[in-house]
Amino acid sequence: MPKNVKTLIMKFGGASVASPDKFSSCAELVAARREEYPRIVIVVSAMRGMTEQLISLAQEVHPAPPRREYDMLVSVGERISISLLAMALAAQGHEAVSFTGSQSGIMTSSHHGEAKILEVRPKRILEALGRRQIAIVAGFQGVSLEREITTLGRGGSDTTAVALGVALRAEKVEFFKDVGGIYTANPKVALDAELISELSHGQALEVVNKTGGQVLHPRALELAARSGLPLHLRPFPPRSGSGTTITSSSTPLSCPLYEK
Repeated sequence: MPKNVKTLIMKFGGASVASPDKFSSCAELVAARREEYPRIVIVVSAMRGMTEQLISLAQEVHPAPPRREYDMLVSVGERISISLLAMALAAQGHEAVSFTGSQSGIMTSSHHGEAKILEVRPKRILEALGRRQIAIVAGFQGVSLEREITTLGRGGSDTTAVALGVALRAEKVEFFKDVGGIYTANPKVALDAELISELSHGQALEVVNKTGGQVLHPRALELAARSGLPLHLRPFPPRSGSGTTITSSSTPLSCPLYEK
């Protein structure tokens, strides 16, 4: 990666890809960020409910499907998302190219369904960025050293985004979430929950471990912490408030960490 070229990773999932019309909103956000970041890589999850539908479909055919074939099937969801987002960007006049996990060089262990990322070889992504294209990567998946399609398990798309951020020396990774940040309590059930605007990696890891990784998966956060990669959790759809930034700093909190 050339020096002094600002690179941003943007990760969309959940509410941001809940239905086909949402992809146009994602494309607008990407276009706005490109004014500041000439190189943008987007990681996308499957549309809401699609992975569950694929799992159900598999179980209708086989109650305990072979793990290799399970990965072949459930990895389809993210491929649909990356194609739709590339189309949405094209419709708005922006050149984008989509890549599966294997095309992106996400090298993993061979443990189907719960593979671990071993290395990132982003040759094709770098080539696309060099052509001033927006690169869109399927989260949650990769390819083993034996050249088999693998999936990364729960939180896999978050981990994909951070791994790419490290490999591409990105300035930060932005996660677009329906909650839009980390709060002192679950904002969906606690009306007095306060948004925590800044956290260190260690503080954020304490929160996500208490909440079972509901906002951000611990694997992704641990990788970011080891690399000192800044993260920014932002709301989708965009609304007032800047979300939560997570960096290597250890600024004392002005409010207690998540209690429930």
